[in-house]
Amino acid sequence: MVLFLKKILRSWLNSREWIFMVILKHIPSRSIRLALLRLKGANIHHEVSMFASVDIRNPKGLNIKSGCSIGPRVLLDARKGLTIGKNVTIAYDAIIWTLHHDMEASDFCTIGAPTTIDDYAWICSRSILLPGVHIGEGAVVASGAVVTKDVPPYTVVGGIPAKKIGERNNHNLCYSAYHPIHIV
Repeated sequence: MVLFLKKILRSWLNSREWIFMVILKHIPSRSIRLALLRLKGANIHHEVSMFASVDIRNPKGLNIKSGCSIGPRVLLDARKGLTIGKNVTIAYDAIIWTLHHDMEASDFCTIGAPTTIDDYAWICSRSILLPGVHIGEGAVVASGAVVTKDVPPYTVVGGIPAKKIGERNNHNLCYSAYHPIHIV
């Protein structure tokens, strides 16, 4: 009976967390959303531009540095740890995973690893990063790519699975994706 009650309590607490995250992504104020995410344990720099429709799993595992731009309908799975460096752009509908199921396990258990995106990387729309990948500084993940392996710095990858399709020539990047909107 005690185990049953613990299971129900854990389920209720998890559903409260899920409901909070669903409500959070509909709050129109970026500042309030980021403040609430920080209260939930996320480490997010104040100079981050994040659209309201971003879906975050486990804010406690999320670390986003300054100058980042997170587009609409992005999914950030931080259950195993997700680190996003400075001035990273993550475009519309991108999905970044840190946890998935082991299809070879008889019990279909979850497995995963931390995912890291280094400074000045660009994750284009509708791309998918699988658990444990490391995206190097200045790398570009093309639209629709599925990244299953680490991407070296300043490399452009595309396809399913993602393979090298080019390189960025400028290795002295110094831009900031963060541009707050000032209403006069």
